[in-house]
Amino acid sequence: MAVRIRLARRGRKKKPIYSIVVADSRAPRDGKFIEKLGLYNPNIHPAEISLNGDRALHWLMVGAQPSHTARFLLSRKGIMFKKHLQVGVNKGAITQETADQRFQEWVDKHGDDVVKEKILAKKAEEEEKLRAKARAEAEAKRKAEEEAKKAAEAEQKAKEEEEKKKAEEEAQAAASESTEAESKENTSAESESSSESVATEASEQKTEELSNSKKEESKGNVEETEKEERAE
Repeated sequence: MAVRIRLARRGRKKKPIYSIVVADSRAPRDGKFIEKLGLYNPNIHPAEISLNGDRALHWLMVGAQPSHTARFLLSRKGIMFKKHLQVGVNKGAITQETADQRFQEWVDKHGDDVVKEKILAKKAEEEEKLRAKARAEAEAKRKAEEEAKKAAEAEQKAKEEEEKKKAEEEAQAAASESTEAESKENTSAESESSSESVATEASEQKTEELSNSKKEESKGNVEETEKEERAE
């Protein structure tokens, strides 16, 4: 009977949880199994792998063949490396103490805690990058808003100055028109005054001529009276 170490699906729809089992290679995927070695939950990050390492090593040493995914999970837990060391011990290539020391070194370097720390560190680094990107975007947005505000203020100021200049020009034009109107009125008044003065002078001259004429007439009458008196 060919024995395999493989995964048996459990859990809910779209939320699978897998049992790591030892089963006959002819049995259905989720069917009867010989022994349950552990559990694999890919729904969390990092994925959870709980495994009975001693029993998994036992089945590997007696010839059980892991599936592709099971081999990956066993490698993550160091079971495949431990099998390699145990084969060396069985062949006399290394001692059990050396094998245990090497396995412990591997655990210290690649164990779950180390892997988890690396994953968490990478996650923290990615989050920091996202935060830095968000800060940069917020800063760029703030600068853009400030520049837009300054541009709007400058435009408003230029518009106010233009309106002020236009109002001053209109005031100057109105003042100029008022000055011209006053000048025309003064000229008209002077002209009327000059006309009245000429008329007055003419009237006075005429009055004086009449007075002189009356004086001459009166003098002539006096002279005629004197001549008549002398003739008598």
